Amino acid sequence: MKLSVWSSYYYALSPENALREFKAHGYNYCELSCEHSEVLLKRGDAKVIGKEFGKYAKELGVELLQGHLFFYGIKICKPEDRELIKKQLDLFVAIGIKNAVLHCDPLMGENGVKAPVEIAREENIKALSDLLDYVKDTDLVICLENLISSPAVNSVEGLMYFIEHFNSKNLGICLDTGHLNLKDKDQVAFIRRAGKHIKALHLDDNEGQSDQHLMPYGRGNVDFVSVIREMKKQDYKGLYNLEIPGESGAPVEILGYKLDYIQRVMEYLDKVTDK
Repeated sequence: MKLSVWSSYYYALSPENALREFKAHGYNYCELSCEHSEVLLKRGDAKVIGKEFGKYAKELGVELLQGHLFFYGIKICKPEDRELIKKQLDLFVAIGIKNAVLHCDPLMGENGVKAPVEIAREENIKALSDLLDYVKDTDLVICLENLISSPAVNSVEGLMYFIEHFNSKNLGICLDTGHLNLKDKDQVAFIRRAGKHIKALHLDDNEGQSDQHLMPYGRGNVDFVSVIREMKKQDYKGLYNLEIPGESGAPVEILGYKLDYIQRVMEYLDKVTDK
């Protein structure tokens, strides 16, 4: 099992220092957060900075196989926002990231009303066509995340609509267990339907009322045994990545203790799901 944690768990640290903390607690994999991507992009040319940061990570012994594309205030259906995402894609390719998690655009009007699903699909298809064309000559996979706020992708069938429309080697799915726990809750059915198209994971928990982004076996109620067991049945090879900003409000020393605990929890899940 390739255990990973979203890098903004250490959002107050530089990208380099965040990786150093993960490595110090035995983590060899990490998902690069959009916050840390932004820090890197401010340093200069995406391809140059990405290559330098990728070299740093490799020498440290941390593999950045997954990254999260911008989503704070960014809408992929806006051409100017897609240009920002393209710079981030350049950064990811230069670093060596293989799977880039993307939020589709819910197309929210000024009055707070979401566009009908058909229109949202049509507009997101145009945006995705542009982004997929941009990465077509790379091995980077854009992974669409199941979202609570977007009717077009708040279910596995919604995500599979895009997968089947494009039939592209550069398009996959990211399962967010916390988001799904706020919707239909059937993690196993989602995994079986999406199957080999799941290229990235956001493992996080909540109590079923709000998107708390908690670690497993706290206050939440996601059945992680079923999730991990089914992902193994699907022969999933990607990161078992925890997206848990709900746990990050603590001193760096305490965050390290939590990482040690998470490692033990995932070792337990790995063991019990082999039975």
